[in-house]
Amino acid sequence: MSCTNNERESNNHNETNEEEEEETVMGLGSYKGKVRMVNGDPSDEMILLWGLQQPMFSKANAFVAQSSLNLSLDACGRCLSISQSPSSLGAPGVTGSVMWDSGIVLGKFLEHAVETGQLVLQGKKVVELGAGCGLVGCIAALLGSQVILTDMPDRLRLLKKNVEDNLYGNVRGSATVNELMWGDRPDRELVEPLPDFVIGSDVIYSEEAVTDLLETLIDLSGIETTIILAGELRNDAVLEYFMEAAMENFIIGRVDQEGWHPDYHSPRVAMYVMVKKVTPQ
Repeated sequence: MSCTNNERESNNHNETNEEEEEETVMGLGSYKGKVRMVNGDPSDEMILLWGLQQPMFSKANAFVAQSSLNLSLDACGRCLSISQSPSSLGAPGVTGSVMWDSGIVLGKFLEHAVETGQLVLQGKKVVELGAGCGLVGCIAALLGSQVILTDMPDRLRLLKKNVEDNLYGNVRGSATVNELMWGDRPDRELVEPLPDFVIGSDVIYSEEAVTDLLETLIDLSGIETTIILAGELRNDAVLEYFMEAAMENFIIGRVDQEGWHPDYHSPRVAMYVMVKKVTPQ
């Protein structure tokens, strides 16, 4: 007995729903919100991501003014004042001298996730990679984390200034600044004990840096570590290269924008949660 068109459409709809349910899980690592798992060929994720968000058709730097010496943002009950160095932006390879939308999005995501019970940062050890101007790490400290903000040696002066300027008075957590070159062996205070969270914004920017970044992520991660990365969608080939390499050691899920802070989302930014794969004994 053949199916009617309505029955076929119903069956197809049910199959689609089942596929979507398989792709989406509630929680990955210590993040309890909804994530869409990245499985199979990373090129499929790139096609889906660029097709859904169409980043090139939206405004860049919607939340930041990179020409300004200072950026203000309300977070965690206070107005954060982040100093920038726009004159350094033209130097080759220098991106951490100013804020990018991905940093604003990640910082406000952490605040929103804590407020909604999807993350617990109180008392947790957090390492921020490529901390740049330090906004995200400052927000994590205000949310109760013991944060170590890391970057290359020539970025530390501005980073320390912003930590000192914004983490004053009654702060629930703490923050220190450390030098860290990706690919080098991390200092002992970064890995003993291993962090509960590793966070970073706009750290996937070139194929050349991916190998060193992943080596550092592996060094900093145990099976209880949750990695949260947000990045600007500039080059699908670079992100695909990262995904393909990262999938060897990590389980990866994308946080859809419905899980972000309702006032701070952008089609030019993607956010991923990662946890280390358990190695069979």
